[in-house]
Amino acid sequence: MITMIQIAVTGKPNVGKSSFFNAATLSEAEVASYPFTTIDANHAVAYASCRCPCRELGVECNPRNSRCINGVRLIPVELIDVAGLVPGAHEGRGLGNKFLDDLRQARAFLHVIDASGSTDEEGRPVEAGSHDPLEDVEFLEEEITMWLYGILERNWERLLRKAASEKLDMNRIIHEQLSGTGITPEDIIEASRKVDADVYSWGKDELLQFLDELLRIAKPMLIVANKADLPSAGENIERLKDAYPHVVPASAEAELALRRAAEAGLISYTPGGSEFEIIDESKLTDKQRAALEYIRENVLEVYGSTGVQEAINRAVFDLLDMIVVFPVEDEHRFTDQKGNVLPDAILVPRGSSPRDLAYLIHTEIGDSFLHAVDARKGMRVASDHELEDGDIISIICSR
Repeated sequence: MITMIQIAVTGKPNVGKSSFFNAATLSEAEVASYPFTTIDANHAVAYASCRCPCRELGVECNPRNSRCINGVRLIPVELIDVAGLVPGAHEGRGLGNKFLDDLRQARAFLHVIDASGSTDEEGRPVEAGSHDPLEDVEFLEEEITMWLYGILERNWERLLRKAASEKLDMNRIIHEQLSGTGITPEDIIEASRKVDADVYSWGKDELLQFLDELLRIAKPMLIVANKADLPSAGENIERLKDAYPHVVPASAEAELALRRAAEAGLISYTPGGSEFEIIDESKLTDKQRAALEYIRENVLEVYGSTGVQEAINRAVFDLLDMIVVFPVEDEHRFTDQKGNVLPDAILVPRGSSPRDLAYLIHTEIGDSFLHAVDARKGMRVASDHELEDGDIISIICSR
């Protein structure tokens, strides 16, 4: 059955995590300039976006599991707004391991940092540019690694003895210890291969190296360089891009303002867009007009977007390597059995086959799968055919 991808929005307090979360989901998580505003993990729906085939095909779509705005299909994903972590959280500092536990179900992390350097390591406001945001990336990675280390280390020697005496697979034992974290056996095997030592000789250093690799594979991280519009942010963003592969400059406050202005009918704006259009100048106050002009000049014209939608898209399509497939029943009219045009947009891992898609939709459909039809080409495709991004697929079953 299809389940929504879960992505954690994490970082230290007071860097704009809740603003990012609210902007991405238009939810109402509390926002305040003091640590631990978020006490419980908030869950809400955001959207990964892609081009909808409706414009290309010249049809009007009727989405069921997603939305279509101006030819952009918005596919739901679940965001988890995790309370701020501070150095030493894995030892119980701040609000402690509770929030590390909230990260268990996430498949990827969006690490929101204050790119302007105006909050210290604890999340307290300081003079802009006085704190190095690269330190925040390092501390959060260390906290999550040490959290997993704490799970394994307390039983490590006993587990090694058990595996040796009973001739058990140590990778399988590690997977059992990390059950509930969403980490797969394949992730563990791949990470263990990166450690140049036999598992039975691992000490603390090798175990930490293994866990660093495991997190990179199983729960990849994208850095959201928030507050990118502030003067002290530009240089830090370039340094972050030099140091890390996945960095998105962002202004969560700008995205939130644009989405709320669009909801109020003041502007026309598609999430992730590089521009907006004022619908009626007379409805804007001077303050609103000035705020919109600031966003245009200091965010959109500088970075091409507010970065919020881009961060979600890159987490889904780059970090998790997903593609979008549009299943239909009638391959000629691109409809389901009720006549809805292009009704569903489904995220599937790159490399998936039509049979994989069938099982993802429903076990019974997978079990009765015969073959599939590429609706664009009107051609039958085999069960092991590799799906491509944007494919429109009709699944043919035995019943």
